[in-house]
This record gives sequence, C-alpha cells and structure tokens, in this order.
Amino acid sequence: MASKTIKDFFGPGRTFNVELLRYLGPGFLVTVGFIDPGNWATNIAGGSEFNYSLLWVISLSTLMLIFLQHMSAHLGIVTGTCLAESCRMWFPKSANYLLGGSIMLACVATALAEFLGAAIGFTILFGLPLRVSAIIAGFIILSLVTVQKYDQIEHLIISFVSIIGFCYLLELYLVSPDWGEAVKASVVPKISSSEIFIAMGMLGAVVMPHNIYLHSEVIQRRNWKAVTEERKRQLLRYEFTDTLLAMGTGWMINSAMVIVAAAVFFKNGVLVTDINQAAETLRPLAGTLAELVFAVALICAGISSSITACLAGGTVFTGYLGKEIDPQKTWFRGGVFLTAVPAIIIIMFLGDTYKALIWSQVILSMQLPLTIIPLIILTRSRKVMGVYANGRFENLLLYVCGGIIISLNVLLLLSFFGVDFSMLK
Repeated sequence: MASKTIKDFFGPGRTFNVELLRYLGPGFLVTVGFIDPGNWATNIAGGSEFNYSLLWVISLSTLMLIFLQHMSAHLGIVTGTCLAESCRMWFPKSANYLLGGSIMLACVATALAEFLGAAIGFTILFGLPLRVSAIIAGFIILSLVTVQKYDQIEHLIISFVSIIGFCYLLELYLVSPDWGEAVKASVVPKISSSEIFIAMGMLGAVVMPHNIYLHSEVIQRRNWKAVTEERKRQLLRYEFTDTLLAMGTGWMINSAMVIVAAAVFFKNGVLVTDINQAAETLRPLAGTLAELVFAVALICAGISSSITACLAGGTVFTGYLGKEIDPQKTWFRGGVFLTAVPAIIIIMFLGDTYKALIWSQVILSMQLPLTIIPLIILTRSRKVMGVYANGRFENLLLYVCGGIIISLNVLLLLSFFGVDFSMLK
C-alpha cells in the first residue's frame, strides 16, 4: 500500500527520479537569499547576545517560509503570472502604488545587505576602503546581471556558499553546544523587549519579501507550463518537493550559525559589535585561515544573493508597470539599477556596517505584511486561481502566518516606545 502511494505521488520508478531532479532549482535559487550576509549578521547577533533563546525564530520563520514560498510558486504555476503581475491585474492602482513602492524599498534594503556583505569581504581580503570595495562589488554584480553572465557562474557560487554553510554544520561537532538547551529553544517560543529587535531581523532575514515575489517569476523562467490538469498537479507536487528540500537545508544552516555563535561567543562572554568578528566562528574549523575563508565566503554570499535581489527588483518593477519581464529589456534593467544604485550610495555614507546589516533585515520584516496580504487575497480567490484556490486549511495557515508576523511587528513598534513585555518569556 505504501509503495502504491509513493508511486502515485512521484510517478513510476526511474521516470520520477530523472524528472524530479530536472525540476529542482527554483527553491534552491531562492534559498541563496537567506544564507546571505544579512543572515550571518542577525544569526551571529542572536547567538552571541542571547545564547540559544532565539532559535525558535529560525524554526518558525522557516516553517512560514516553506508555506509562503509554496503559495507564491503555486500562484505562478496556476496563473502563469508572477505576484507583481497578479497584483497589477487584480488590485486597484492606489493599492498597487503602496504594494509596489514598499516592495521596491524592500528590494533596496535587501540589496544593501548583499552589496555590503560583498564589500566587507573585499575589504577584509584586500585591505581596501569600504567605499572602494562597494564600488567594485557593485560593478561586478551589475555586470553579471546586465550582460547575463550570471547563469554560467550561478551554480559555482551557490555550491561554494553551500559548502560554507555546511562548514557551520560540521562545526556543531567541534564547538560542543548544549544540545538539550538548543533543541528546547528551537521549539519553545519566548520573547522579551530586549530580544525583539534581533528577532525581527532574524525573521526578515529568513522570510524575505523579495524572495516571495521572485519565486513566482523563477517558475516562469524555468518554463513550468502545464497543458493538462494532470500535468499541472504534477508540477505543483514537484514544486513543493523542491521548496521543502531547499528551505529545509536553509533551516539547518541558519540554525547552525546561531548555535555556533552561541557556543563561540556567548559562552565566552564576547559581545559581537562588528561583522568581521564573525570570522571567529570559523576558527575551530579553519584555524588561522578563518578570516580568509570568511572573507571569500562573504564575497560569494554577497554576490550570489545580490544577483537574486537585483532580479527581484527588475521583476517587481516591470511586473507592477505592466512591462514584459525580460532581463534583456530596458525596463527590467531599469528596475535592477533602481535596486542596486541606491544601495551602493547608502553604503558610501554608512557608519556602523554591522547595525546597518541588522536594520536592513528588520525593514524586510516590517514590509512582510504588505507582501503576505495580497498573496492571501490572490491565492484564496476562485476568480484568480479557479479550482486551485486555497482550501480552508491553506487559508487558515496563511492567516496564522500573517497574524504572527503582524503581531511581532506590533511588539517591535512597542519596543521602540520603551514598552517592556518580558512577561512573554
């Protein structure tokens, strides 16, 4: 009976294995976005300052991420349009000004973190001033996106970033964490007014609004088109498998970053105030080469995630304007430059780069409700989705995700006014 169920779900024998592997990719491309410099900053801040206590944020964020990214890809497969195009088609202009404007700002905040990460990597590696490093990083990234050469190096960069991510998994066996406390903190939520800022940064670093938009478009670029209803259901199953595997991998790597930071920094009473200190988390594995490995990893993470941020900016810009979403077209490139150039300019005037990385992720979490609400409205609508509209269970999960994110944003706002809610611990 079990084998029959598996065969029904995945398809018969070898055909499934070959075909599923061919469809793996969109989820992993999106995953690069949350194994990026912003994640490193917020995860290391969370682990070094609050020990294991914020691990639950990673777990909860990843669960919400899997579902939200699945809903975004679901929209793309069923309608043949990305989230930005769907918003333009189904919502009034006044709403789209707010939705489109806020997501473009989120794309700039994302690009700021990614470009800054790459720039810091160049600074560590070559001893260059940060402003010079930012210009170099910007030139490389924009060249890759503009001349469409990133496809040739995308897999290499993703592979390298993955290796660095798994270095953290390997380090779990070297730093001797308190596994009992870590496991408990991963599943038991608690929050205080002193933790909410970093917690929201961690949330925004995992559930990134630009990735929700991008996923629905990556599906289109991969030509996930279905002629028959049976084929459409099959693609939806493949997409969910791809999303689940990719986001699950991201959860392990992000959790490992927090645990290693707690074991390396919090355990020894070290307060992290500079992203360069994060190189110390690699010292148990890389020894004296830790700083070199960290710098190269930061450059690769920054470049690879910057590419996805720029692609998201181009997608959002053209989608909301009703232009063709084609990286070769002028409008798309305009969206890329509107995402990248302000981020580079902001870096030129930054004082505290570490705080800037964390703030950029907090901004993403604050924008999230304006991404999730239209996603809920569109995917629950039979007028938009037909027979593939969400059922009661999917809608309930979306409402829960939206409710959690809005509630955490309210707590963040209260913390800005000095409200103490330590009783929630």
